[in-house]
Amino acid sequence: MSLLPDAEAFRRLVDGSRRGAAATLARAALGAFAVPYAAAVRARNAAYDLGALPVMSAAVPVISVGNLTLGGTGKTPLVAWTARQCLAGGRQPAIVSRGYGAGPGQTSDEAAELALVLPGVAHVADRDRVAAAAVAVSHGARAIVLDDGFQHRRLARDLDIVAVDATDPFGCGHLFPRGMLREPLGGLARAHAVVLTRADAIEPDRRREIVAALADLCGRRGPQVWAQAAHAPHRLRTTSGRELPLDAVRGQRVAAFCGIGNPAAFRRTLERLGAEVVEFRPFADHHAYSAADVALLGSLATAARADLALTTLKDLVKLPHETLRDIPLAAVEIAIEFLAGEAELDRLVQSAIRAGPGAAGNGGAA
Repeated sequence: MSLLPDAEAFRRLVDGSRRGAAATLARAALGAFAVPYAAAVRARNAAYDLGALPVMSAAVPVISVGNLTLGGTGKTPLVAWTARQCLAGGRQPAIVSRGYGAGPGQTSDEAAELALVLPGVAHVADRDRVAAAAVAVSHGARAIVLDDGFQHRRLARDLDIVAVDATDPFGCGHLFPRGMLREPLGGLARAHAVVLTRADAIEPDRRREIVAALADLCGRRGPQVWAQAAHAPHRLRTTSGRELPLDAVRGQRVAAFCGIGNPAAFRRTLERLGAEVVEFRPFADHHAYSAADVALLGSLATAARADLALTTLKDLVKLPHETLRDIPLAAVEIAIEFLAGEAELDRLVQSAIRAGPGAAGNGGAA
């Protein structure tokens, strides 16, 4: 989503919320661009399915955590959960990612966030994730958690977990750039497990409808586990590492901002915590904050007479500030809480890390 100047505006355009002749024309143009993209995606997947493109194995079990859509599905807390299950199973994991948004010698947003919540777990970032996995193994990793790996099929995996956002499970019904889908929904058939994230935001009947629709698209090759999870606020954390209870938000006038794929979900979280959101400024996903941005945010918070400035952990790691002007700044740390399917998903994880590379059947999932 960082390719887009305004992630929220793009979402409103492709989901049809934005009306008028100009919006209709823009959607038609995006639909035309989506045709060659769709052809390229289908051709690439077919090449892997038929064995025409090579798949490389790591020397240790690989668990991929990915998604089908652009934007935020709440994947990072699921990556952290998966790494912790590897540790609980006696396997020291390393996280491997592309390092999206990071320049040479820099740390990506997700890597910096995961370093805070998973101390002692190495993170290796490289566009060539096969090479990154080899580096992780050479440094002692006994399992690989492949972050955002569902479409990266060159590295074989023993388990494919896919996060699907319950608030937008079908990616606006279209492939990018007409919609939010990275690949057709039928690609979910390659997954071993699906986690319906932010499931608490919708009614149980709607959850069942979504699972039934996705399972129907997968056919008989569908996932073994369909889990449901909420992304629950865990605590507040400042840039210095100080931890604060969530009660510190209740009844406070809050100026909030974020540069994530689903800013509306963050705002809903703050409102559920009892905050009075008096200012909210979304930025593009993976936004790099400049001094001008910090000054602007301080001005907005001051003008709104905010008691507290809040952001996400992903954003806070790029902001070495305890305050915006004189207003305290903190991040809401989010952790995954399963509503259904946690035990079944953990059994798949433990089976994958015990059996070793290739045991879960890399064929279609590679």
